[in-house]
Amino acid sequence: MKTKLSLLSAALLTASLAMTPALSFAAIPQAVDGQAIPSLAPMLERTTPAVVSVAVSGTQVSKQRVPDVFRYFFGPNAPQEQVQERPFRGLGSGVIIDADKGYIITNNHVINGADDIQIGLHDGREVKAKLIGADKESDIALLQIEAKNLIAIKQTDSDDIRVGDFAVAIGNPFGLGQTVTSGIVSALGRSGLGIEMLENFIQTDAAINSGNSGGALVNLKGELIGINTAIVAPNGGNVGIGFAIPANMVNNLVEQIIEHGEVRRGVLGVSGRDLDNELAKAFGLDTQHGGFVNEVMPKSAADKAGLKAGDIITSLNGRSIKTFQELRAKVATMGAGAEVEFGIIRDGDKKTIKATLGEADKVEAEAGNVHPMLQGATLEDSKKGIQITEIAQGSPAAMSGLQKGDLIVGLNRNKVTSLKALKEMLKDNQNSVALKILRDNNLLYLVLR
Repeated sequence: MKTKLSLLSAALLTASLAMTPALSFAAIPQAVDGQAIPSLAPMLERTTPAVVSVAVSGTQVSKQRVPDVFRYFFGPNAPQEQVQERPFRGLGSGVIIDADKGYIITNNHVINGADDIQIGLHDGREVKAKLIGADKESDIALLQIEAKNLIAIKQTDSDDIRVGDFAVAIGNPFGLGQTVTSGIVSALGRSGLGIEMLENFIQTDAAINSGNSGGALVNLKGELIGINTAIVAPNGGNVGIGFAIPANMVNNLVEQIIEHGEVRRGVLGVSGRDLDNELAKAFGLDTQHGGFVNEVMPKSAADKAGLKAGDIITSLNGRSIKTFQELRAKVATMGAGAEVEFGIIRDGDKKTIKATLGEADKVEAEAGNVHPMLQGATLEDSKKGIQITEIAQGSPAAMSGLQKGDLIVGLNRNKVTSLKALKEMLKDNQNSVALKILRDNNLLYLVLR
């Protein structure tokens, strides 16, 4: 079969060449039938120098509680926990966004816990990098290097991309060196995947593999549209489902890190859910896209702007909103004090509302600082207690038995009404504590050790 196919191909090629006498073999790489052969090479020659490799090393510290039986045998002086230190190395990718200042964007999970970060430039140079700041919830980190003759990537408005646009992924998969793959934008506004706390991903079928994290997703002009972050890999390899953080979200976070040294997360002050078919029918709507507002927090940015429970948010700054998770991710990464404009539907009428975002309580973004076993949970004040709005899969909070939607109403025998109060109660008590939880109208206690 292979021989017949080869002969058939050769015959077709000979016939094709016979029908185009002016075409010579030497001309094939440049043109076919007088038409130039499309190639990504010119764009990549301009763009790839802005994509770097990131090599990290450090020591991973793991803590494990010593079982009670050991304290029974060894008495009160027995250690409370066992600490293990293991060296680690890792590889990833990064993108130069400012050639003059040496700023490089990568994923937080690429450099998390690293003691040493080395950048491999396109021209072969290796330069030590320092960490300027990072945001775990969106998985973005900003690095800086000192080097001359750097080339920064071009930027574009990632809100302008559409499903079906061509996309090119550039990175360092498996430590092989810089590699380029191409595909299309498969979907936009992907969320609810449990990959990050804040999700609003670009989905692409351009091959992304281990080591591509932190690399660039660009359009056919070589402009950055996203930072490659994660893949769906049921068998450990690429299956054509990759995710990138939109460039606009990245730029918002970078600006905050540069200005403040940290991310000052914007807060609207609403809880809600996606507008689905059932809700749309109940409200007599002809759209099934948007964020349905369940509750508006008193004295919040939303309350001051005039948003009400039952409103359906359909756009943010003129850009359509498909899901409540997309709204949450965009608002949270815009930064405190940002002035925004929402398009809403209220009682069947379309309205526009302007708001100035508030600032998140730092406890919300750093739940692990409240108690180690709360790490991975997103906490928000509500009228009845502290609402758990998100739980990262595999996090200490998830392993403690906490679930999304839980309401923390007490600590040991004390009532808890706010994040501030919870932080104060736990300030001098980082050992075993009992959280009183309201879950589906049932009260229960969860012990944090």
